[in-house]
Amino acid sequence: AGPEAPGLEISVSKDPMAGWNLQVTPRNFRFAPENASAADVAGEGHAHVYINGTKLGRLYGNWMHLSDLPTGKVEVKVSLNANSHSPLEVEGVPVSAAVVVENN
Repeated sequence: AGPEAPGLEISVSKDPMAGWNLQVTPRNFRFAPENASAADVAGEGHAHVYINGTKLGRLYGNWMHLSDLPTGKVEVKVSLNANSHSPLEVEGVPVSAAVVVENN
């Protein structure tokens, strides 16, 4: 894959008022909402956010507020996607990250 390969890290923290805050930190990748659904360009695109395996929506930047999560253990997963929505892959493996939070 090498040092130029895209990657990402995510974190989810409890919002002091309500809900949760998702932070997405990509590497070697640029969010390009202006090119969503257009031709692929290496190193750019958007992310897809999943809650317990169900797609919540697209993400075009580094932060997203998650207002309502199910009760109990919740998996929050983010995948990087090309402009055409196809999964970004490194050596055949989709670029994604997931964390589990406990929502009481």
